[in-house]
This record gives sequence, C-alpha cells and structure tokens, in this order.
Amino acid sequence: MSDPPKPLVAVIMGSKSDWETMRHAAEVLTEFEVRHECRIVSAHRTPAWLAEFAGKAESRGIEVIIAGAGGAAHLPGMAAAQTLLPVLGVPVESHSLKGMDSLLSIVQMPEGIPVGTLAIGRAGATNAALLAIAILATSRPQLREKLRRFRLQQTEKVLKETLT
Repeated sequence: MSDPPKPLVAVIMGSKSDWETMRHAAEVLTEFEVRHECRIVSAHRTPAWLAEFAGKAESRGIEVIIAGAGGAAHLPGMAAAQTLLPVLGVPVESHSLKGMDSLLSIVQMPEGIPVGTLAIGRAGATNAALLAIAILATSRPQLREKLRRFRLQQTEKVLKETLT
C-alpha cells in the first residue's frame, strides 16, 4: 500500500476562530485540486510547535505556506523566519481594530524575512490560495491551465453582467 500524496500547501492559523476566514483558502485549493493541509499553529501558545512545523515543512513536501492570524498576527512572520518557503500572510479581522492591527503586523516584516501580505479577511484568504496556485503553476502546466481557465471564466462573467 502506498503512502497518500503529500500536501503541497500548508494553511495554518493561530486559533480555531481563524478558520471562518481561512476556510476560504482551503476551499479554493480544493476547487483547484491542490493537495493541502490545514492546521492550528499558534505563534504565542505553541512556539516550539511552530518552529518544528515550519522548519520541517519543506522536507515534508510543502512548497507554500499560507498563514492567517489576527491581532498581533505574529504567525506569518515567525513561520517565514523558520523556512525558505514562500509564506503568504492573511490578516484575520479582529474585533477591536477590524483587522488593521493584523494587516500592519504582517506587512511590517523587517528587511530580509519577507511575507507576502494579502487583504484582510475572506478576500485575502481567497487570494492567498490563488497566489499559492500561481506559484505552484510555474512548474505544473496542468495547474497553470486550470488557473488560465479560472481567469477566463472571471472575465466572461464580468463581460456578461448588466446593470439593468
């Protein structure tokens, strides 16, 4: 019996409450048939687990990490500090500052440890998955063709829309 295929993308989040946002990334990856895993990895409550998870991600076959976090939002940056893989940060909307705190925390990474930062909330999670797909598609022609068809469908949908 062979082992199941390894995931290419890891979708991680700081807490279970972030799933409401991050599930949109998982849904897009599923739609494109991209193998992925979804995990809770807290920068503050499980720092050793974060270091192990991110540090071993590449050896497990992961090629892109999507990290969603709210509030202080250290998860994407701390994950990026532990791996050479591309890390895409998704600011999760917080109650107090509506995600602006998360956005600023993720986007203000110090020089030398980049995190690709997306929009706050659902749009950011969706676009993080699409960006991960675009990264993977650079070496996977079938995936690139799926992405091309997706973009064409978006164009066709907008061109068919009317205001009356």
